[in-house]
Amino acid sequence: MLGLTVRWSLADAPEGVEEQLATYVAESSHARFTGMAGLRFKTWRMRRGEWFEGCYVFATDEAREEFQRTFAAGAAESPGSQIIGSAPVLIEECDVVAVAEGWDGFVAAPRT
Repeated sequence: MLGLTVRWSLADAPEGVEEQLATYVAESSHARFTGMAGLRFKTWRMRRGEWFEGCYVFATDEAREEFQRTFAAGAAESPGSQIIGSAPVLIEECDVVAVAEGWDGFVAAPRT
């Protein structure tokens, strides 16, 4: 599977940035990526005070390349960068080896 990781450092981010990011994902970003053509799924991950990350899995090389090219061109102005106050420290392609759905199932929701 065709992955892409985008990571921001939160080391020098303003106080309360984690809640601002969670609100942004819940109120805007989740809806933007739900049903997006060429995208299999996206997850948002965070370690408070350390980093915030978007993990994407695409259906085709072309979909990943197009998204990566477009995102990288405006990364410093992206909503995540504006909230955090800095551009991503990492934009990296990767291979997702496998995804397993657990007994309790998959929840596609901005907050649980």
